[in-house]
Amino acid sequence: MSRQHDFIYDTMRFLRLSGLAIAALFCASVAMGQSSQPKFRVIAIAEEGGLHRPFVDAAKIWLAQEAVTDGFSIDYIENTDKINDAFLSQYQLFIQLNYPPYAWTPTAMGAFVRYIEQGKGGWIGFHHATLLGEFDGYPMWSWFSNFMGGIRFTKYISTFVSGKVVVEDPSHPAMKNLGHSFEIEDEEWYTYDKSPRPNVHVLASVDESTYTPATSIKMGDHPVVWTNEHYKARNIYIFMGHHPELFRNNAFTTLFHNSIVWAAHQ
Repeated sequence: MSRQHDFIYDTMRFLRLSGLAIAALFCASVAMGQSSQPKFRVIAIAEEGGLHRPFVDAAKIWLAQEAVTDGFSIDYIENTDKINDAFLSQYQLFIQLNYPPYAWTPTAMGAFVRYIEQGKGGWIGFHHATLLGEFDGYPMWSWFSNFMGGIRFTKYISTFVSGKVVVEDPSHPAMKNLGHSFEIEDEEWYTYDKSPRPNVHVLASVDESTYTPATSIKMGDHPVVWTNEHYKARNIYIFMGHHPELFRNNAFTTLFHNSIVWAAHQ
């Protein structure tokens, strides 16, 4: 069986085995909602299909458990049609689960800009959130590019490689309990036209010399986790986010948990 077939089989098996967990966590979440008000509310925009759907499905399972443990509520949307100022005012945290920065309605774009610039809530973006450029007939969203440090997507390592992520600011709350470095396996590492470092606060970067197997697709200075402190909203971009196995990686889930706790409290 090919590596691709193995991946699909493992992903489907993981999601099937998680079915009962989803039901149990849903019931627990309902019970929590009936007994107390959530500490904060989260809205997550998630890709509805394609290659990243298994990651999104696994994220929903993990987030359901986090919501019960940490006492927050979470809602999901799969496009930007509902997004306006009134809609976003209900939420203290906006999570972009691989949803790209194009094909947003003009109303949604304006509301999101105000949400971030005025610090109305926090933001966490994953992986596809930096797919910046002209894609699928949509123009570059210049504001979002600046939000991400002035970058433009160039290419990715389609063969998937493993690598060591080096923690650059262990004092930041999002990097708590992550040590000096951690491993990420079989990731689709993105590259950009330049490093966002001059315009953002880099929290972690990938050591490209550790890529296994080796590849010629490199950036040199390659940040993979960062926050843009020029905006009032607490925000963090986490590059990793292609496959569901990330939710079996303790470093990744620790980073995700820390980011939620930090970004949701303005």
